Amino acid sequence: MNDYIWQRVIDIANHVLNTGDTVRAVAEAFGVSKSTVHKDLTERLCQINPALAQQVRQILETNKAERHLRGGEATRRKYREKREKVG
Repeated sequence: MNDYIWQRVIDIANHVLNTGDTVRAVAEAFGVSKSTVHKDLTERLCQINPALAQQVRQILETNKAERHLRGGEATRRKYREKREKVG
């Protein structure tokens, strides 16, 4: 693994631990794809630091469990804004 990839994986993992951000938010913050973030956190991090990987996995599982709630809230806001513009 290249040094820059190794450093990115550690930086992304620390960011997730500090902020609890979703994969999408982390990808946007680091300027990489969601697939890259996911691979970094689920595959590469296990090879680099298994203890850190376990902590990050817990946050990812929480985000995964809550994603349907965030999606529903986003849809509700979208239609509320449309209603306010029309009304």
